Amino acid sequence: MKGGKIAPALCNILGILILASVILTCVPIVVPRMIGYDVYNIISGSMEPSIPVGSLIYVEAAVPADIQEGEVIAYHGRGSTIAHRVVQNRLVEGEFVTKGDANPEEDLNAIPYTSLVGRVKYHIPWIGSFLAIYTSAVGRLYVICFAACGAMFNMLAGRLRSRARERRREEEGNQKAEEKQEEEGNRQTAEKQEEERNRQTTEKQEEEGNRQAAERREESE
Repeated sequence: MKGGKIAPALCNILGILILASVILTCVPIVVPRMIGYDVYNIISGSMEPSIPVGSLIYVEAAVPADIQEGEVIAYHGRGSTIAHRVVQNRLVEGEFVTKGDANPEEDLNAIPYTSLVGRVKYHIPWIGSFLAIYTSAVGRLYVICFAACGAMFNMLAGRLRSRARERRREEEGNQKAEEKQEEEGNRQTAEKQEEERNRQTTEKQEEEGNRQAAERREESE
């Protein structure tokens, strides 16, 4: 009985944990995009220690002229999206002078306003690697399979519980049948005992009657 409860519970817990892990890792990526943020994974250490490698950054759209010195911006450069800190905002030239916190010198080339993606508003360390998983075809396939495993564990838990209920009903039915058989056996035994007592009583009465009749015959002689 205990095994019938433990196995479904373990499958249920495992399934919930798998689905919860998928949801929790999707939320920091999907929800911000729904409210207008661009999301990027930091793969270099140029902004350490303020933004470690593997961080997830959230970039909001910004007017170039509103960017202040000291803010971190994301921009297109060298065939990728880069996040560096603004050292100067040259309004007249329409460009930014940037520098990575971990770099000893400013970036070699100024960044034109047209390359600006936006202002880095927030970052979450260590979960940027999930972005690479969810944005690749193979990664999405793995996530779907992982989520499907969680759903299958929950389905298996339901199936095991259903089978356990069926076994309990079967056991209860067998137990009731055994109890009925036992009651029937006890009833038949009681009837036989009653019949035996009645037979013995009848025999005693016949013996007593025969004895009394014999005594009356002797007296009459």
